[in-house]
Amino acid sequence: MTKRTLHKAASLGGSVALGIALAAIPFASAYAQSDESKIKQGYAINPVPLNLAGKNRASVGLGSYIVNTGGCNDCHTHPSFAPGHNPFLGQPEQVNTTQFLAGGMMFGPFIKSANLTPDALGRPAGLTLEEFMTLLRTGHDPDAPPGTLLQVMPWPAFGKKTDQDLKAIYDYLSAIPSLPDNPNPGP
Repeated sequence: MTKRTLHKAASLGGSVALGIALAAIPFASAYAQSDESKIKQGYAINPVPLNLAGKNRASVGLGSYIVNTGGCNDCHTHPSFAPGHNPFLGQPEQVNTTQFLAGGMMFGPFIKSANLTPDALGRPAGLTLEEFMTLLRTGHDPDAPPGTLLQVMPWPAFGKKTDQDLKAIYDYLSAIPSLPDNPNPGP
């Protein structure tokens, strides 16, 4: 940033000056490069075929990066890894693609992870984008009785993500194969 830019920003005063000064720093291009690497990595680590028809490729790639590095598979795929491919047992890692994100993991006798795959209308877990974002921000499942909060889902952490991140997760989940009838709904 030049002295001239700083002087112009300072002469405007207060938060406007700070905004102009920060805008002059080459942060925006670094952020875009960071997203680009996450998008590429998202496609590299995606374990299933994607339906990209009518979808924003960048958003789906970013969603894949968030979902596949954020532990979603650990609870929403049962079992998480293909037989003989559990890295926690020293085996070469391979995600269980036949039940990818179809839910069915039990947490105690009453809580079962949700099927996140798209329904017949292409909606992940059968939720609209608005319902999905509300669930991840508040822990309120629209299908549960009022006042009930999700007890296992880390919604307090996911709720802190940006709208763009949550939409990217939704876009990715809408692009994965639909598994309406989980072939292995629990232990």
